[in-house]
Amino acid sequence: MYRLARTGGPPELLRRLARRAEGWAGILDADGTVLQAVAGNARWPGHEAAGVAARAARELTARGAGSFSLDGEECTALVLPLDRTPGDHGPVLALVAPRPLPGGLSTLMADAMMPLALAWASESVERKRRRVDLAESRGREAVLHLLMTGQLSIAHQVAGALRPKLPDPVRVCVVECSGDRRDEVARICADASGGRTWIVRCPVYARHLILIVPADDGAGTTAGARTEGPGSGPALGPAVTALVDDCVVGVSEEVPLSDTATAYQQAFHALAVARGLPGRHAGFGAAPEPALVVGAAGARWADSLLAPLLVHLPRRSQDPGSQELAATVASWLAFSSHATRHLKIHRNTLAARLKLVGELLGLDLNRVADQAAVDLALRIRATPSLHRPGAGTPAVSEDLDTVLGAPAVQDWAAQQLRLLAGAGPAGEETLRSWLRCEARLSAAAAELGISVPGARKRLTRLEALLCRSLLQAPSARYDLWLAFRTVDLAA
Repeated sequence: MYRLARTGGPPELLRRLARRAEGWAGILDADGTVLQAVAGNARWPGHEAAGVAARAARELTARGAGSFSLDGEECTALVLPLDRTPGDHGPVLALVAPRPLPGGLSTLMADAMMPLALAWASESVERKRRRVDLAESRGREAVLHLLMTGQLSIAHQVAGALRPKLPDPVRVCVVECSGDRRDEVARICADASGGRTWIVRCPVYARHLILIVPADDGAGTTAGARTEGPGSGPALGPAVTALVDDCVVGVSEEVPLSDTATAYQQAFHALAVARGLPGRHAGFGAAPEPALVVGAAGARWADSLLAPLLVHLPRRSQDPGSQELAATVASWLAFSSHATRHLKIHRNTLAARLKLVGELLGLDLNRVADQAAVDLALRIRATPSLHRPGAGTPAVSEDLDTVLGAPAVQDWAAQQLRLLAGAGPAGEETLRSWLRCEARLSAAAAELGISVPGARKRLTRLEALLCRSLLQAPSARYDLWLAFRTVDLAA
């Protein structure tokens, strides 16, 4: 019995009892709910046996007896409590066998009680541990979502029950590893950072870990560099790639905790570059944020564009409000179809919300041009440092072309496209065709007169040149569309 408990656990012990009784064996709750059961005879009506066992378990609980037997029309149910603690209404072992009962069945059942109780207790502890791990993982995911949407105070409240404390300022690292090694790599990252890193299993990409690292931890420094203070040591990116053979790490710039969403996109773009490097880690190259160079005119344009969405009131209480719709479109712009995993909603729900947003804004969200406009407007809204007119100031109507015509935006666009010089005219032609085809690879390949794998290889080479992700979301296609539009307006 003890050997069966070690090798097969409760299922194997129940199978042994059911075969010996030529009937049914199971573990039930005190109220008769079947927790685990095995039928030893294919001809035995399992649902009837479970009903008899449930009645016997309820009688045992009501009487507080040490054992109980219940006779049915053609069978007998024997019930024993797995935990004999007085007053404890824990699980019970039930055995249902046809009459007459086989000889020695009661003795066999009594012999199986101790190993079965130990095996069941061990499995119960493991189940509780998995539930705790899942609850912690979901809690960390919720904190990350709050940080991504700028809700810092609530994020700190939720994070207060978890460890470590949320740092500020931070760097964000995205670690890509084999899907079945994510838990192992998470432990390695925690050890390598001295327990100072906030680690979240990415809800969108099954192979990604998102690390929020204290800015003084040296995560973005070169291999071998060290920082002083608690938790100082080798840079986290090189340290993790040295410990895990098949992982790739992208690291953001140092940002305030409130800019976690921007840092995540930077780390994701750095990850696209790191895949092609021998060291398998890369930091994000300095690149200005377009929302920081649009000025007050850009702020007025963003407020005007998003006004119908921000003042939207749902018709029914269960319909999404303006804040939920804005979060939905922001997630979709960042993660494309993977937004369903990020938001934990059905794809039909996502499609319905996007259709409503498009109708409110008067835009076609299937076009890259309109996607880029909404993405820029949302980023401007998330930048509190931009000057906005005060109350009572008359609103000035702006359009996107006027905003992109500003000298600061033109300088930004030139800086974005300067890296394309190394690819020659073919690089710019490939990008323009891809954007004209609404970032659809097959349509761009047809327009360029090359195969789809050829177009994918061109874009992959441009990713390394631009140090930005193009084919995987979050993608730099919105910034590139804005940069090309700015250059075209200047010309």
